[in-house]
Amino acid sequence: MHIGTPLSPSATRVMLLGAGELGKEVIIALQRLGVEVTAVDRYDGAPGHQVAHHAHTINMGDGNVLARLIDSEKPHLVVPEIEAIATETLLQLEAAGICTVIPSARAANLTMNREGIRRLAAEELKLPTSRYAFADSLKALRQIVEGEGGIGLPCVIKPVMSSSGKGQSRVDSAEDLAGAWHYAASGGRVDKGRVIVEGFIDFDYEITLLTVRARGADGRIETHFCEPIGHVQVKGDYVESWQPQAMSPVALAEARRIAGLVTGNLGGLGLFGVEFFIRGDQVWFSEVSPRPHDTGMVTMATQRQSEFELHARAILGLPVDVSLRNAGASAVIYGGVEAAGIRFEGVESALQVPGTDIRLFGKPESFQRRRMGVALAEGKDTDEARTRAKEAARRVHPLK
Repeated sequence: MHIGTPLSPSATRVMLLGAGELGKEVIIALQRLGVEVTAVDRYDGAPGHQVAHHAHTINMGDGNVLARLIDSEKPHLVVPEIEAIATETLLQLEAAGICTVIPSARAANLTMNREGIRRLAAEELKLPTSRYAFADSLKALRQIVEGEGGIGLPCVIKPVMSSSGKGQSRVDSAEDLAGAWHYAASGGRVDKGRVIVEGFIDFDYEITLLTVRARGADGRIETHFCEPIGHVQVKGDYVESWQPQAMSPVALAEARRIAGLVTGNLGGLGLFGVEFFIRGDQVWFSEVSPRPHDTGMVTMATQRQSEFELHARAILGLPVDVSLRNAGASAVIYGGVEAAGIRFEGVESALQVPGTDIRLFGKPESFQRRRMGVALAEGKDTDEARTRAKEAARRVHPLK
């Protein structure tokens, strides 16, 4: 691919469908390489809107609206960054040769819905996963969990389509099933009236293995693996991550094998966030996102090329470098208040913590548990980095 000049007839044009904090960093990485970027989101003033050449606010779940915008902007590459997208429309547009979807329209369609990717992993690729089933009513959910031979308790209930753990809950008691059903319905990106029920795995830790499909010197697609990222989730939402996560050689090799199989099946170019549960040498596949992962924000403090730079380079057909510079960690900065146009105090105090940096996302509206920023830290090891990142995050206070 030739890279042209933005805002000229020679421009290389990329459209991001989703312009949150992860999309914003991808946009910045693309612009550093001379790419003209259009950012699309469901609300005005999204983080990516603030840095892109062009910004649009539409309902990306409406296939007709999405198709009209793509036809109008004529991007060379369409890069899905969230789940609430009319992926069937992307399949049609790609098949008609109107645009190229990253990593492919098929991959976007499969991974935007937990049912598609789970059936691919467990039933087609025969990969180890937790026990699972799908329910389209509260009655069916109760039967799946409580019925003879059912998944049982504890279990995890998730919407088939959501991001960042929205709508996800662990259920330890049958009395909590109704609440979990309604929470999943309210937390999904698109209310499909359907949930996935997963048997609980008693894991030691969970990881994200960032996996990159990029062109090598001979033009062939090669698979690269970043060092594993450990993370802590609360109700399925990432709150802290670190890199590298210590693993046994056996478990690491198995995670890489599975990640290679999944991403190879999905195909295309770009970065994938592949999630696993780990216990000793045992590895279970959990999920995959065909784009930068929230836990991977730590790579801005740890790798020579962050996950965002890796994604931008890979989709443009450029060489990538997944090498680790140093140990590091990230910790989430929450909104803490319900307000629009909030202010932050304590940033100067946070940056006094050695080896730290801060990213404030610029989201126009704050909620109590909305991710509004992240603290990043380097350290001599992950323990030191985690301590520093959490302390820096603690010092930042959102204000109305």
